[in-house]
Amino acid sequence: MTAAQPARGALAHVSRVRVGTLNRPKLEAVRSALGAYADGFEVEGVAVSSGVPEQPVGFDEIVAGARTRALAAFQSGACDLAFGIEDGLVLIEALGADAVNVGAAVVTDGRHASVGLSSGFAYPTECGLRAVAEREPVGGLFDVQMDAHEARGPSDPPRPPSAGVEGNIGRLTDGALPRSEYGRHAVLCALVRFLHPGLYRWSPGFDEAQRAPSGSGLDV
Repeated sequence: MTAAQPARGALAHVSRVRVGTLNRPKLEAVRSALGAYADGFEVEGVAVSSGVPEQPVGFDEIVAGARTRALAAFQSGACDLAFGIEDGLVLIEALGADAVNVGAAVVTDGRHASVGLSSGFAYPTECGLRAVAEREPVGGLFDVQMDAHEARGPSDPPRPPSAGVEGNIGRLTDGALPRSEYGRHAVLCALVRFLHPGLYRWSPGFDEAQRAPSGSGLDV
């Protein structure tokens, strides 16, 4: 095995995977990341509650949402691994006035769980700060602002929500970084503990005693 080849052995047994979402780019993020370490596995998305506000703000809410999704997905049916992915907004004063999007991925095997984070990008100032202040989902605000910026008129064909296609980051990067690839990085970072368990201590906050809290309604 060369240095460029992943050590497939640690996750080669994985055949059944559940993800706490029905969002296609997020499902593809898990499928693509895990494909580096396992073959012939099936990925099933399940609608679950995140247990956090519809627009998460701050690292604690973002990670809590991902963890709740992962645990609920694991409890929804037999699987080897379950994943939860949650994006939210963070205000980082040193980076200026804009709200920064950060994604978290949590993976669990039912006994332990691990978290990984994505890179961050700034939302357009108006929609980002409004989403933080009013806790309004940033996706809809983003599409409205981008449509106005691109001068899309009422006669233009309707555009599907960015979140379910290339993602907001995909639209901002003109397709260079689609949502599935953005999420893949967070999933890969979450998998490192499972790839090298002898190098890490498991956090008490992510062990099997942590059960997914019940939510009021389903979302993705």
